[in-house]
This record gives sequence, structure tokens and C-alpha cells, in this order.
Amino acid sequence: QVQLGESGGGLVQAGGSLRLSCAITGRTWTVYAMGWFRRTPGLERTFVSAITWNGDNTYYADSVKGRFTISRDNAKNTVDLQMNNLKPEDSAVYYCAAFNPGIPLTMATMTNQDEYWYWGQGTQVTVSS
Repeated sequence: QVQLGESGGGLVQAGGSLRLSCAITGRTWTVYAMGWFRRTPGLERTFVSAITWNGDNTYYADSVKGRFTISRDNAKNTVDLQMNNLKPEDSAVYYCAAFNPGIPLTMATMTNQDEYWYWGQGTQVTVSS
């Protein structure tokens, strides 16, 4: 069993930065690739970023590429999302999630929320214009 808990959300002006952190508990969590998704009211969760189990490879949605950076520290049991140059359209609830370790991590699978086994409760990010 893996449990996830996000923190670091808040209110920021456009152009500002926030760093989200996902704290993870669970004996074998390091085998999981990890992802961040976000959801705005009335819409489904959409893929933001993912990172392989060892941190060697990272992936981003086009909308955040160049502005967001995902990282993980397996010793500290955290996965972070550094968000720079935030825009009002980045406002959403952000979720971290643990990817199914039994299937390949591809662009098709990592962007599909159904392929993630565990989810956090989410943290609100609001970007004012």
C-alpha cells in the first residue's frame, strides 16, 4: 500500500512560482513512476508531468513544458513539482499519483489517469491575473 499527500499549493500572482511536494509512504514506493495531474472545476484530471522510478527521465504536457520541473528524492520519499512563470490557466487542484509498475511508461500510458494506482487528495493552486 502506498499513501500520497500533496502540499505547497496556494495563491500566487501570474508570473510567480510555487513548489508542490508529494510525500509518500509505503515500503516499495520507489518502484513506481510518479505523475502529477491537475483538475479544474467541471473537467477531468489532465496530465501535467511524470518521472521514472529512478528519476532518469521526465515528461511534461506541452502546456507546462519549459515552466514546470518534476523531481524526486527516493531517500526523502518525495516527488516535487517546481512551477515557474505561472499563468491563470494553471489554476487547478494538483494531484500526485503512483503509476502502475506492471506496464511500460509511454506517452500514451502516462497521460492516462486510469493507469495510476494511488492518488493523493490534491492541493489547490490559484494564479491571479
